Amino acid sequence: MVMSKVNKVLAWVALLALLCTATIIAAGIWFASAQAGECARLERWRVVILGVVALVVALAGFVGAYWNNRFLLRCYLLFMVALIAVLIALLVFASVVTHASGEYKVLGRGYHEYRLDGFSTWMRGYVSDDPARWEGIMSCLADSDTCKKLARQAGFVTADQFYQSSLTPLQSGCCKPPPECGFGYVSPTVWTNPTSAPVQDCGLWSNDPAQLCYQCDSCRAALLATLRSQWHKVYVALIVATAALSILYVVAWTAYRNVSGKPIFGRYYNW
Repeated sequence: MVMSKVNKVLAWVALLALLCTATIIAAGIWFASAQAGECARLERWRVVILGVVALVVALAGFVGAYWNNRFLLRCYLLFMVALIAVLIALLVFASVVTHASGEYKVLGRGYHEYRLDGFSTWMRGYVSDDPARWEGIMSCLADSDTCKKLARQAGFVTADQFYQSSLTPLQSGCCKPPPECGFGYVSPTVWTNPTSAPVQDCGLWSNDPAQLCYQCDSCRAALLATLRSQWHKVYVALIVATAALSILYVVAWTAYRNVSGKPIFGRYYNW
């Protein structure tokens, strides 16, 4: 079968689009697996599903170009522009809900602290609206190595050494009491309370390894900070993929118009 030059261009565009969809799928799989390691389940597979849909659309475009099937080519172009619109909407939504951060620094600390009210309402709802969901997250955190690893680290000999250490958000928010409590350091996961608790989270702290600060708002905020950091990495991959798909769409649309001479979007679709 001999392909025309235009069909070859469309086929190559579809193949390049396949590479872009592979980027979306890979980013989605990484996001889902990273969340599993942090005991979270926030929209973990939707990016993968979106990538699979994009993959099917790109395959339809390649088949349509290779076999010169105008119906498939037009479907490819119509669904591609819809896909790009969905990706842009997703990026805008994610940018809005993850823009705010509850992260803040405490003088003399080598790690960050986290406040729940510093995050967007949508993100706070994920850790606050469903008690059963948070119970599951707490159970997962207690079984994980997040705080157990911190307790086993022999390098933290004195309080000063601990305060200058580098902690992950979950270790900072879930494995120790908030700094406002004024608790005395004994070990990374054991603290003494010499005074009355000044804030709510202080009363929720326990030296029991199964409890620690898992019920604290600081732990919820730390989980959101982890998800926010993960999403920003996916965000970069999706921006690149969306930009590439947009350029490829313009090339494919131009090539199709040159060979067909018909508008892709019109009042009536002449398939």
